Amino acid sequence: MRIGDFEFDEPLPELKDPHVLTVLRPWIDVGRVGTISLRRIERHLEAKEIGRLVRPGRYYDFTRYRPRSRLRRGKREYTIPSTTVKVAVRENGPDLITLHLLEPHAYGEDFTDSVIEMLDRLGVKRYSMVGAMYDMVPHTRPLLVSGGSMDASNEAEYRSVQVRPSDYEGPTTITQLVFQHAEAVKMDTRIFVVHLPQYFQVEEDFTGAARLTGILCRLYGLPSRLEDRERGIQQYASLQNIVSDTSEVSKLLERLEERYDRENRQAATGEAPLPPLSPQIEEFLQGLDFTGDLDPLPDPDDDPNDE
Repeated sequence: MRIGDFEFDEPLPELKDPHVLTVLRPWIDVGRVGTISLRRIERHLEAKEIGRLVRPGRYYDFTRYRPRSRLRRGKREYTIPSTTVKVAVRENGPDLITLHLLEPHAYGEDFTDSVIEMLDRLGVKRYSMVGAMYDMVPHTRPLLVSGGSMDASNEAEYRSVQVRPSDYEGPTTITQLVFQHAEAVKMDTRIFVVHLPQYFQVEEDFTGAARLTGILCRLYGLPSRLEDRERGIQQYASLQNIVSDTSEVSKLLERLEERYDRENRQAATGEAPLPPLSPQIEEFLQGLDFTGDLDPLPDPDDDPNDE
């Protein structure tokens, strides 16, 4: 069955007030936080793929998103990067659709039109985008999460999972058109973005994944064991050993901790905002890279067939 530029298996499943959880790569999937979180939920709920783009080459530059070649049991297989749709039908609560979006390189408006047509056809009640971004935050404090919604009545839900309003301004993505459509037709919208330490850039950030997964577990009544906090603790512990041996970095970390703690007090007491970090400090932090000294932790939840 064709819906926009997506091909779906027939028959389409009958869904109960479905909610969509979307990760947008690579725009806000820093540390693959969104991807890891959705995969853990998909495995727990035994989500099934029901659709993907018919001809992804219409939207994607395959010199930027490379097709991949693998040998499986002596047979060579090829996978082409695409946007995929999975569904988990649940006994209680809304059914979940997980949407793994690759940001388009061309025909962005047509791409978003196809996504919108799919959401309307599946009767989606809520559209949420999840992921992570880098920020000037210390790894020694609980990771901040920001979010947003046009509906003020959603603020209580954000507070319940300790998510702050987002004040981001700057470059964005053409898929923002999906949010505009959702809000125009009175579909609930959510954004959950974890803020990761700028100076610690790894391919997979498990502390960020635990933070995001925890929020989704609480919102959808899923078991907390899906968070897998221990892997993140191990990963950041390796970073702490490096920081403690580097006096210059240690001093900057103290500055970030003071800023973080003061902002938390502001939220509780309404104090005057703290001045931003100086450009010199921000430039220094952005130039730091500890990744070469850390042993990567394998992710047993990773899907070897996913691009």
